[in-house]
Amino acid sequence: MHKYVIDGGYPLTGRIRANGNKNAALPCVAACLLTSEPVRLTNVPEIEDILVMFDILRDLGSTVIRESSNTFLVTTTNIHKHEISADLAKKVRASILFAGPMLARVGKVILPPPGGDVIGRRRLDTHFLALSELGARFEVDTVYTLTANKLIGLDLFLDEASVTATENAIMAAVLAEGKTVLQNAAGEPHVQDLCQMLNSMGARIRGIGSNILEIDGVKTLHGTEFRIGTDFMEVGSLIGLAACTHSELIIDDVQPQHLRMTKLGFAKLGIYWETEGNSIRIPAGQPMKIVSDLGGQIPKIDDSPWPGFPPDILPIMTVVATQCQGTILIHDKMFESRMFWVDKLIGMGAGIILCDPHRAVVSGASSLQSMDLVSPDVRAGMALVIAALCAEGQSTIQNVYQIERGYENIATRLATLGARIERVKAE
Repeated sequence: MHKYVIDGGYPLTGRIRANGNKNAALPCVAACLLTSEPVRLTNVPEIEDILVMFDILRDLGSTVIRESSNTFLVTTTNIHKHEISADLAKKVRASILFAGPMLARVGKVILPPPGGDVIGRRRLDTHFLALSELGARFEVDTVYTLTANKLIGLDLFLDEASVTATENAIMAAVLAEGKTVLQNAAGEPHVQDLCQMLNSMGARIRGIGSNILEIDGVKTLHGTEFRIGTDFMEVGSLIGLAACTHSELIIDDVQPQHLRMTKLGFAKLGIYWETEGNSIRIPAGQPMKIVSDLGGQIPKIDDSPWPGFPPDILPIMTVVATQCQGTILIHDKMFESRMFWVDKLIGMGAGIILCDPHRAVVSGASSLQSMDLVSPDVRAGMALVIAALCAEGQSTIQNVYQIERGYENIATRLATLGARIERVKAE
C-alpha cells in the first residue's frame, strides 16, 4: 500500500498529455472476445482496473501481449470456460461487461457479483432485462447465470440510459440474428468508442452518439487495431487542478468536442480556457467568481446522462467551487452516497453545507488547510489530491490505490508540472 505526501500552495506550470479513457478501454477489452482474430488496442491506460480486465481475458483463454507502452494485442482463438473468476470480478465493476460478448460468442456466462466503488446503489437490472429481451435466460443465486441458444434482434427500450448496460446490449446485438433498435441508449464518448471499434471489426452500428442505435447483426467479426479515445474526465480533473492552484497549464490530446458541457460548467465558476487544435491552454489568473443565474439566483451544477454534465467530474467541481467567490449548489442526482466525502473538505476548512445525500451548497472562497486524508473512491480521491495541492501545509492521502485505478502514474505526471507530491509506502 502507498500514500501521497503533498505540499500545497505552489503554482504549477507546463504541459501534460491526457491519457486514454478508462471507461472506453473497459468495454473495448471485453469486446475482444467477440472475434477469434487478433485485436490490437492502443492508447490503453495502464491502470489497475484495465489490468484486471486483461487478467479475466487470460483466465478465459485469451492471449494478451503488452507490445509496448499503452499497446496490447489480444487473441481469443477459443474460450475455455464460461465462468468469470470470482476473485477477479470482485476487483472491478466492469467485469459485468463480459456478459454480452460471452453470450454472443459461446452462449453462456456465469458472473459473480462485480466489485467497484461504493458510491450508492448501482443496479444491474438493466443489463439482465436487455439481454433477456435479446433471447438470454437468466438465473440468480449466489452468482448470475445467463444462457442463450440464439440471440435475436428486436426493438429494445432500456429502462434507464445505463452506460454499461448499453455496452452489454450492443456487444450482444452485433452478433444477434436480425436487426436491433436500441432506444434510450447511453451516448457517452466511451460508448461511442466501443461502437466505432466494433464497426472496425465488421459490425453494422448506426446512430453512434445518439440515444437510438440501429444494429444489423452479422455472423462473425474480424480483428482490428483501435485507438482508445481521450479520457475527458481526466481532462476535467486537470482543468480543475490548474484553476485551484492558479496555474497555467497546457493539456494535449483532449478531443475538445467532448468538453462542451464541461466548459459550460466551469464557466459558472468563472473558469475558462483556450482551444488550440486538440490542445487547450488554461491561463493563470482566472476570475474564480461564481456567476449567478438571472435575477441574482444561486446557480447549480448537476449531472445527467450524456450530453449532460458528467457525474464523474462533479467531485472536481466541488473542490474548485471552494476556491471561487460566491455560492453554488452541487447536485449529484445519480448516486445517493457519493457526496458524503465532502466532510473531508469541510475538515480542511471549506464552506460547505451537505443538504442531503445528493446535494451540497458550496460557499467560497475558502482557505484550505492541510489534513491527513483517505481516498474513498477514484474521482473523490483525485478531488482530494487537488484540494491538497491548493491547501496550506503538508497533507497525506492514504488508500491511493483507489485513485490509481483511474489515473495512470498520476503522482509522477503531476510532479513534472512542479507539483510537490511524493508517492511513498504507507506504514
